[in-house]
Amino acid sequence: MKQKAKYQIIEDYVIEEIKNKHLKPGDQIETEMQLSQRFGIGRLTVNRALINLANAGYITRIPGKGSFVQQATISKNLITSKGSFSEDMRSIGLKPGSRLIEYRLVTGKEAPEAAGFLRLGPEQRMHYFVRVRTGDDTPIAVSYTYLSAELIPVLDVRALDGSLNEYLRSIGIDSSGGVEYKMSAHLPTERQKELLGVNEAALLRNAHVTYNADDVPYEYVETYYLCTRYEYTFSTRGNKDS
Repeated sequence: MKQKAKYQIIEDYVIEEIKNKHLKPGDQIETEMQLSQRFGIGRLTVNRALINLANAGYITRIPGKGSFVQQATISKNLITSKGSFSEDMRSIGLKPGSRLIEYRLVTGKEAPEAAGFLRLGPEQRMHYFVRVRTGDDTPIAVSYTYLSAELIPVLDVRALDGSLNEYLRSIGIDSSGGVEYKMSAHLPTERQKELLGVNEAALLRNAHVTYNADDVPYEYVETYYLCTRYEYTFSTRGNKDS
């Protein structure tokens, strides 16, 4: 059997520590010197292993500080992925959570853009709320949600600390009519910096409208994700015209 290359020994060790959750996102891994001494392998070889681990997305190397386990990133396909935020978090081993910042009833006159998406008039009402979405209690996104009070007259605010999709399904509201997305890049406002606990960061804005089985829009949401934690993919492969 071919002997494993020395740099692969280091790579396998670090990857196993991450998979077994002995090393968690954000944890600092051992230094080049410590890994060299642990395995009796030269520092140049250790450095090669760390470069490979960084290129593969397992760690982040910060000059002058060391190497850290990369924060888990969600990669979603716009065509095939239908998972909610909570399902996304569970898929990478994180506990999903929400922190309600604000809730109130608003009229179409107060929020005309959202009312337009929901096909509501100026006097018709919407549930409006702001939430910080978290993974293992770490802020990942801020969402601004409008729900049609015409279709959902009563809303249990306690449900907003959990999965909104699961709550809506429990009261007979489903998304079988589909979802329309619009994405753009933004810099955070001062309030968003405060809520997400960042100084400077790029945000991915995902605005979407959700339709029920009768093709009536019931939800308009603007979610601002930390770009380091979320990415969206789109592919036309396999969708060729016959």
